[in-house]
Amino acid sequence: MKNQLSPTISITSLFFLLTAFTLFPSVAWASPGQDFASAVEKGPLYAAGIALLGGLLVSLTPCVYPMVAITVSVFGARKTTSKLQGFALSSAFVLGIVAMFTPLGVVAGMTGSLFGSALQSPWVLSTIALLFLAMSASMLGAFNVALPSGLTNRLAQMGGVGPRGAFGLGLACGLIAAPCTGPVLTGILAWIAKTQSAGLGALAMAAFSFGLGFPFLIVGTFAVQLPKSGAWMDKVKSILAIVLAVVAFYYLETAFGFLKNTIERTPTLMLSASLVALFGLAIGGVHKSFESPKTKDRVLKALGVASTTGGIVVLLLALLIPERELDWQTTSFQEAHQTAIAEKRPLLVDFGAEWCGACKELELHTFANSEVSREAGRFYALKIDATDDEDPAIEKLMSDLHVVGLPTVLLFDSTGKEVKRFTDFVGAEEFLGALQLVN
Repeated sequence: MKNQLSPTISITSLFFLLTAFTLFPSVAWASPGQDFASAVEKGPLYAAGIALLGGLLVSLTPCVYPMVAITVSVFGARKTTSKLQGFALSSAFVLGIVAMFTPLGVVAGMTGSLFGSALQSPWVLSTIALLFLAMSASMLGAFNVALPSGLTNRLAQMGGVGPRGAFGLGLACGLIAAPCTGPVLTGILAWIAKTQSAGLGALAMAAFSFGLGFPFLIVGTFAVQLPKSGAWMDKVKSILAIVLAVVAFYYLETAFGFLKNTIERTPTLMLSASLVALFGLAIGGVHKSFESPKTKDRVLKALGVASTTGGIVVLLLALLIPERELDWQTTSFQEAHQTAIAEKRPLLVDFGAEWCGACKELELHTFANSEVSREAGRFYALKIDATDDEDPAIEKLMSDLHVVGLPTVLLFDSTGKEVKRFTDFVGAEEFLGALQLVN
């Protein structure tokens, strides 16, 4: 008897998991009281987990899910005489998907600095936000994006039976599924570009590919009978649409700062934002459909999507506000260096940028730590905004201080000599230890 997968899916659970992993992974993974530094040491695995979840959710959309059984039959996994043979063929198919997407991650990581420079422009950020909003609207059914049927059919016939055919079909699968992979893929690639790491890009896109190919692997290996396509797939698309909309509004806020001076990190605000998001889910943000013949359902769907998106945006912005900040100065490095020596104080210099994710993690989880903040009070603290890394003055300063990437944090003793530097995220405990050793 064939194994039967349960069609029951907790849409609300999937929604909050994806939102947490996408927007604030440290919150999703860190348990109460856990030192954030120990969590970030496993950053690449968490990054892969986010991408894997994204690929898995994309595999449940109407562009991919209905293809699973048919595609497995085309490359011959349904006709195998053993599970091992079925696994081999299915693995060849998944490796084809990996070969299709992984180079994109490598390129995104290698061109990260270019991407980061572009993100200094509000108009570039606005364009990205509008693209994400358009993809979100497409997910909600405002318009359809699809490859020409002739090209889709030709790709579906690519390769034939056997390992070579399975691999070829895997390569083609990425193109066939483009209308649904595109939105999630764009977001992951944008995030990879910010890391400026080709290795992390390759890892994240390989994980995304494995998530996308997982149903094919299970069906091809174990001849599993998947649940039938149905309304639940539209719920998955709604989840992805809301997440894309949240990311779009986050980019707009980064570009123009509409809410910068109106949002505070208070328990009341965060609770209210959470309740608004839950209210949106309850009235139909995910389970209602714009294709319903009932006007009431369509109105509730619109209100639900708007409430859920707005609540999460406000909650996200509040969570990104540090609980406390150092007394940062923004003078020139030369002036700060001379002043610190004259006052016989150690000097802390932080190079960051608006597009630098690890820089924001430092602000939220290291500099905002109460013990770090207290110890850093005896330092002259200088913040260098390197968002525009093509500014001649910034370029010269980074060259003079041998700063090659962001974030970079430099510690100088009271004589003006550099004694320590960090070139990646560092947890509060480790950073506090370094501060205590600087005289």
